[in-house]
Amino acid sequence: MFRSASFRNFDWVLFACFCVIACAGMLSLASTNIALFWKQLMWYGIAFAIILFGGVFDWKWFLSQTWFRWLIYGASVLLLIASNFQQETVRGTKSWIVIAGIQFEPVELAKLGLLFLLAGFFSKRHISAWQSKNIFLSFVYAAIPAFFILIHPDLGSAVIIGGIWVGFLLMSGIHKKRFLIGILIVIFLAVIMWFFVLKDYQKDRLTGFIFPERDPFGINYNVIQSKIAIGSAGFFGKGFGQGTQTQLKFLPEAQTDFIFSAFVEEWGLVGGIFIMGTFFVILYRITVIGLRASGNYSKFIILGTALTLTIHFLINVGANLGVMPVTGITFPFLSYGGSSVLTIAVLISIIEHIKLESR
Repeated sequence: MFRSASFRNFDWVLFACFCVIACAGMLSLASTNIALFWKQLMWYGIAFAIILFGGVFDWKWFLSQTWFRWLIYGASVLLLIASNFQQETVRGTKSWIVIAGIQFEPVELAKLGLLFLLAGFFSKRHISAWQSKNIFLSFVYAAIPAFFILIHPDLGSAVIIGGIWVGFLLMSGIHKKRFLIGILIVIFLAVIMWFFVLKDYQKDRLTGFIFPERDPFGINYNVIQSKIAIGSAGFFGKGFGQGTQTQLKFLPEAQTDFIFSAFVEEWGLVGGIFIMGTFFVILYRITVIGLRASGNYSKFIILGTALTLTIHFLINVGANLGVMPVTGITFPFLSYGGSSVLTIAVLISIIEHIKLESR
C-alpha cells in the first residue's frame, strides 16, 4: 500500500506553510490556555504524521472505489443523526459525539464524505453537470447532511456544506439561465429557513450583522470585542501574553472562532498579514497541484479542498473583522480542535500523494 517514491517531489513549501499556521495557533493557545496548548500539540503531531506518511500512502486504490466514497459519506450521515439524539450540548449545539472519551465533530467527516462523493459524481458528469437531474441529485447529496446539521443547530457548517455543492457546480461550468433560477430558489429557501428553521439567537446574529450598533452588550458583543482587539493591536501588536482583550477575557472564544483576533492583538497587523499571506500560499499551491493533476476525479478532490478551505477562511476572518455574520466557523488549522485539523491533514496527504503520482 505504500509507494517506494522518495520525498524528493513532496511539496515541502505546502507542508512548511501548514507548519507556520500551526505555530501561530500554538503561540495563541500558549498565551490564552495552556491546557488546550498541550492537547492541540498532540493533534498537530498526529496531523503532520498523516501528511508526511499519508503522502506516500497509495490512496489511489481507495479513492477509485465507489463503495469507499459511500462508506465515508454514509458513516458521516449516521453520526450526524446519532448526535441529534444525545442530551448534552457543547456551546448550545449537539455537533459533537464522544467516542472513547474523545470529542469528535461528525460534520468534519461529513465534509470529507461529501467532497469525495461529489468529486466522483461531477468527474463523470462535468459536461452534463447542469442537466436538471444532475443538479437535483447532487443537491440531495448535500441536502441530507445539511438537514441534520441544521437540526443541531449549526447554521455555519450547513452553509459550508451548501458552499461545497455550489462550488462543485461552478467548477463544472455554468448555465446562466439555470444559475439565475438557482439563485431565486436559494432566496426562497432562505425565507423558509428564516421563518421555520432558524432559532431566535441565529436570527439575532444575522440582524446584529446588518445593524452592528444594535445591542453592543448582547448579540454584537463578540464582534465589537474582536474589532477592539484588532484595532488596538497596532503595527507590531502588544506582545506575547499582553493582549488586554484576550487576557482579561473580554474577547470570547479566543481559542476557536476568534483566534485570529487574539493572534493579531498580540502580534499586530504584521502578524495578521503574515498569517493571511501564508494561507494564500497554501491555497495557491493546492490550486496549482489540482490544475496539473491527471484525471478529473483527482482535480475535483484537490480543487474541492481549496474551495472548502477558502470558504472557512472567508467566513472566519470576515466574522473577526465584522464584515460577515458570526456563525461559529473556525480558521482552518489555526483554531483549536482535533476533528478539523485531522480532516485537513487527510486531505493534504491525499493531495501530496496525487502530486507524487502526477510526477
